Amino acid sequence: MEQQLIDLLMYTIPALVTGAIAYLFFREHVDNESKRRNFLIAKDLQKEAFPIRLQAYERMSLFLERIAPAKLLTRIHPTSSNKEDYENLLVATIEQEFEHNLSQQIYVSDQCWNIIIAAKNATIQLIRKANMNEKTDTANKLREVVLTELIDKPAPSNAALSFIKQEVGELW
Repeated sequence: MEQQLIDLLMYTIPALVTGAIAYLFFREHVDNESKRRNFLIAKDLQKEAFPIRLQAYERMSLFLERIAPAKLLTRIHPTSSNKEDYENLLVATIEQEFEHNLSQQIYVSDQCWNIIIAAKNATIQLIRKANMNEKTDTANKLREVVLTELIDKPAPSNAALSFIKQEVGELW
């Protein structure tokens, strides 16, 4: 009886070890195949999404260029000499441009989107601050004060543009 038990173990243990090793190799192979398949799917999706992402970065760059105070003030002329009306027109133009590009946020990183929002808000704040300046009494004076403010420091959109360029460079 003991001999039969030893014989049974002598045949069973190597079979179990071989089965366990085969199972581990098979599981590793299946995991690798799954990862390879997922990689190929992600690669195909990225190939299709890359042009769309690049277009989103282009549109956001264009948005930042369009809201740069120097370009905004050149493009949007006052309709009257009232500085509040001109401030409202400029802010409304910035907000309209932004709303037109809201859907681009799904294609850019969260950090990039937050920097774009910060640039937009800083530009609006710059215009509002210039409107509250004591020297500002007309729409044309508002334009002058904003442009004078930009002589000493860069436009808020410049930092966001630099970030976009850096992020697009990392996509390659």
